[in-house]
Amino acid sequence: MAWVVLVLAGLFEIVWAYAMKLSEGFTRLTPSIITLVFMILSFALLAYAMRTLPLGTAYTIWTGIGAVGSFLVGVFILGEPASAMRMLAAVLIISGLVLMKLSSS
Repeated sequence: MAWVVLVLAGLFEIVWAYAMKLSEGFTRLTPSIITLVFMILSFALLAYAMRTLPLGTAYTIWTGIGAVGSFLVGVFILGEPASAMRMLAAVLIISGLVLMKLSSS
């Protein structure tokens, strides 16, 4: 159950990062509220998952989901560049996440 909660926390991190971008420096009300709500939810779920998962594993997985997910949102929704170097970086992050998961059995 902690892994499901952790993945959900990571997905919420993607939502709040995207909403923060849309808030234009917290100058737009609705995206600013969405940012704060999903940030709180993401942190709360991370804290819940950390009750049973090791700190290093939980935090690494959470930030990795957020980083790769935000990268994908940037590329596919915001039209940011998807250079070979950026794609390689995302693959390396995912590789690290898989290794972290495998090492925490």
